[in-house]
Amino acid sequence: MLRESLNDLTAFVAVARAGSFTKAAAELGVSQPALSQTVRALEARLGVRLLARTTRSVSPTEAGERLLNVVGPGFEEVEAGLAGLAELRGKPAGTVRITADEHAARTVLWPALRRVLPDHPGIKVEVSVDYGLVDIVAERFDAGVRLGGMVAKDMVAVRIAPDMRMAAVASPAYLAARRQPKRPEDLTGHACINLRLPTQGGLYAWEFEKAGREVRVRVEGQLVFNTVPMILDAALAGFGIAHLPQDQVQAHLDRGELVRLLADWCPPFPGYHLYYPSRRRQPAAFEVLVEALRYRD
Repeated sequence: MLRESLNDLTAFVAVARAGSFTKAAAELGVSQPALSQTVRALEARLGVRLLARTTRSVSPTEAGERLLNVVGPGFEEVEAGLAGLAELRGKPAGTVRITADEHAARTVLWPALRRVLPDHPGIKVEVSVDYGLVDIVAERFDAGVRLGGMVAKDMVAVRIAPDMRMAAVASPAYLAARRQPKRPEDLTGHACINLRLPTQGGLYAWEFEKAGREVRVRVEGQLVFNTVPMILDAALAGFGIAHLPQDQVQAHLDRGELVRLLADWCPPFPGYHLYYPSRRRQPAAFEVLVEALRYRD
């Protein structure tokens, strides 16, 4: 009876966390109909509906949320304990899930992973690229990457990159028949290439600062993208001014393919930090990655 209850609870927790029977079934290695039947049997035995099902999503009911809050942390402790057993072999092992935006994933995470993973074949890493402000606890990520000023105070933050600067840039072809902006406010008279943020669905307001004065400008233009590489491609093609991390455009500036604008309005700011919930003890695999990512001047 206990074994059946644990199996049923495992099935319920997997579906509740994934928000999908299909995804949970793939995670557990069972068929979707079998998983659905298991959860229905648990609901029948408890006499309450645990999951609200629609054609598009699955989410816990009030009773399901209460059960998840009770058994979820216990399962997490078991998972962490099993991962910790690898330490007895002297070989860190386990899966680490990290969420980051595309720029951080390519310029910070991937170089570190290339260095460390060949020496630790037991460590698996899942990197989820997302421009939104993901709740790493709710989405069951082990850690996330954000700029230093955006990390919540209740999280542990580890600096993993140097200070950054943004750069407003445009191609020589775009600027040939236009006057270069001297102040951020002048951007309203230019074609600018926008970035749409997924968190609130709005467009990113370009931020500038000089001599303690902060300015946020809502720009306009023909093009809006939700990925930075496309914005860079459009700027190189002469479709307008882009506002991008300096390291992503420096090579194009050096080759004269782009021209930097408003440089005195783009001071350095705190770079990327890895952040994660405060715990008394982290799995060895996670600690290996933290040390590999830690920024050293």
